[in-house]
Amino acid sequence: MANARALDKRRKSIRNIRKITRTMELIATARFKQAMDRASAATAFTDRMTRLVADLASTGLEVSHPLLEERAQPRNAVLLVLTSNRGLCGGYNGNVLRLATERRSELVAEVPNTRLEISGKRGVSYMKYREIPIDETFTHFEDKPTFDEVDVLASRFLDDFVVGKLDRLDVAYTRFLSSARQQATVETLLPLGSLGEEEAGGGSGNTMYEFLPSAQSILEEVVPTSFKVKLFKCFLDAAVSEQIARMVAMKSATENADEIIRNLSMTYNRARQSQITGELLEVMGGVEALKN
Repeated sequence: MANARALDKRRKSIRNIRKITRTMELIATARFKQAMDRASAATAFTDRMTRLVADLASTGLEVSHPLLEERAQPRNAVLLVLTSNRGLCGGYNGNVLRLATERRSELVAEVPNTRLEISGKRGVSYMKYREIPIDETFTHFEDKPTFDEVDVLASRFLDDFVVGKLDRLDVAYTRFLSSARQQATVETLLPLGSLGEEEAGGGSGNTMYEFLPSAQSILEEVVPTSFKVKLFKCFLDAAVSEQIARMVAMKSATENADEIIRNLSMTYNRARQSQITGELLEVMGGVEALKN
């Protein structure tokens, strides 16, 4: 039988761990609600921008823009991977990094110059451990990425694409579908060849807008903005998915701690009972010895 004192010490240790996991669960829950509101707002804005481009296409205008043009023989590609700075979030990072590693292998085989850019300390550590060269790292994107922060990155990608330094941009991140469903995915954001096509497809050619001075001039502003918003949404989706993953992981850890504490309490009670029984038997044996 295990020592009762050792069992009690271990039980106290597990209780302390449970306090930590429970606190982290509550913090992740609060951050998740804030991040979900921001992601939901960005989704609505992204959908509206896409609808606007579809309306531009439905005017009969030939939608042409450098960002929409496919490169026949891409020579320069960038894979941007969005991970977290902190751990304790289950398989959140592992799922994204697994897909990113696969996509990188495909890009390296297809595109002569493929660059890898990582956001998040966990992704950086993963790639360094596997000795995969990293061209750029970002660790300042926390659970509340701002549009201004992402705009700096997006503008660089846009400028490189327009002048021919970049032919393709892929982003590996966790897409937020609902509070119960998140999906690790890799999307090609540049070129924006499919921008507005689904909504425009099958349209009647009628639109509720009048474009002044022209639809083409508005398109020059809308298309770059659409890309920036889509990239920003990737960061927001990654942030809210991270908090959900951490919330679920800490909830599971707390429940496991509860189960361990229950089992330890039962074992402790049995050990204590056995110890008390042994002490009583020793006392009774001593009494009998004195009588004799």
